[in-house]
Amino acid sequence: MVVGAGSAGCVVASRLSEDPSISVCLLEAGPSSDRKLAVRVPAGMAITESTRYLNWAFETEPQAGFDGRRAYQPAGKTTGGSSSINGMIYIRGFASDYDGWAALGNTGWSYQEVLPYFRKAEHNEVHDNDLHGRGGPLNVTDPRSPTKASFAFLETAAALGVPRLEDLNIARPDGVGLYQTTTIDGERCTTARAYLSAGRERANLAVLNGAHATRVLTEGKRAIGVEYRQAGTTRRARARREVIVSAGTNKSPQLLLLSGIGQTDVLQRFGIRVAHDLPGVGANYQEHVDIWAPFRSDSTELMGLSLRGLPRVLADFFRYVTRREGNFAGLGGVAGGFLRSDPGVAVPDLQCFFVPAIVDDFARKWHWGHGFSIHAHVCRPKSRGRITLASADPMADPAIDPNFFAAREDLELLVKAWRIIQTMVDAEPIRHYVAKQYYRPSGEDDRSIEAFLRRRAVSGLHMAGTCRMGVDSMAVVDPKLRVHGMSGLRVADASIMPSLVSGNTNAPVIMIAEKASDMIRHDSGR
Repeated sequence: MVVGAGSAGCVVASRLSEDPSISVCLLEAGPSSDRKLAVRVPAGMAITESTRYLNWAFETEPQAGFDGRRAYQPAGKTTGGSSSINGMIYIRGFASDYDGWAALGNTGWSYQEVLPYFRKAEHNEVHDNDLHGRGGPLNVTDPRSPTKASFAFLETAAALGVPRLEDLNIARPDGVGLYQTTTIDGERCTTARAYLSAGRERANLAVLNGAHATRVLTEGKRAIGVEYRQAGTTRRARARREVIVSAGTNKSPQLLLLSGIGQTDVLQRFGIRVAHDLPGVGANYQEHVDIWAPFRSDSTELMGLSLRGLPRVLADFFRYVTRREGNFAGLGGVAGGFLRSDPGVAVPDLQCFFVPAIVDDFARKWHWGHGFSIHAHVCRPKSRGRITLASADPMADPAIDPNFFAAREDLELLVKAWRIIQTMVDAEPIRHYVAKQYYRPSGEDDRSIEAFLRRRAVSGLHMAGTCRMGVDSMAVVDPKLRVHGMSGLRVADASIMPSLVSGNTNAPVIMIAEKASDMIRHDSGR
């Protein structure tokens, strides 16, 4: 039984059901994404990411580091999970991210050991070599119609001494380029589309939509099934072999806690019977802290709304309908990569993105006109937060505390990221596209920029670590993703990451799910 049909759950359920002797039940709280236009059209993320449509739309607890603001955290609530609403960027991070996992005692998780699972998942239309796969379910390709502004950003970076890379998924992606995306023929390629489309035809795979898991059922120290709520009725499904929790960084620890698996005093505070004391559940929360800088431009080549640009938008729409090209096919090509905050830094410690559209507050705030946005995040944040229960009600959201800027190093790095953004937009050729900058600090000194960042920084939407993999007393799962001290129970999603990868998390999560599927089948003797 698999809980959560997101970026990981779709993979696990589909791969396990390839074996006709294994019956798989996949529970998903949201609806199917199969025929949702806002999912299939890449530009539809402006709707899904900014509203509650197919979106959990989490809000964090008030953050002291953000001057008491809550941070918004969209997350997919549909088959495909966040792969159905995210920016579709396919990036793996650095080989050292995974070697770091292995160095913590997580046998089998070094870069060379996880690379085959990246390749197994992937059908890369462009690259065919030892680093990339052909024939996998997940389609990965270059942007179909990158804008001139995206190339101008790359030329500006080159003028400032940043190397240009043709492939951002090499072992050490030290530089910038055009991001590849999880798209196919100009449409979004979610894990539901990539994996479940074939799996749904199998008699041994049942996908239950609108099924909100409320707790894992246990007998002693063994997981025996899942209780879930569907159409207002509470139901139970029994697992013959295992329960695999793939509900995501925010929901997986919540489900374990609701099931009585977690720190005893937390469970007792909410009147939950303790099934298994496991203090690490919900701890080790890690997240990329991010800053967006939107700019208005006079160029109607960039996405936006204006009377002057209406003919261009209509032409773009016609291009998409007829040829699946243009801005609607992938936001005009997102450029970016990895930068050093200082020339003396051994490994790039910042990731940047150039988006040929004005993005403000995850598209929840709109601006008239056309423009672009540059944003950057801290690759390896030092701050650690926690997920816990806000209520014993399983339908309530968890209490999410990323603890942003608890480590001052994160704030200092983001100040450097802001300065790099400013240096870029003051240089040609990208300067040619700048007509107005929407937000600025009150001054150019570090203190003014820090105050500005506390008011404007956001969540990077790469939450991880809350069911950490490891071999110590605070680890939640072992290197085979089995929950410590329990049998018949695993977790497979971004929550198992011991440390956050340097870049976007969707590709690594799919890799985790591919590897989890292999381990489960091996442990079952298949």
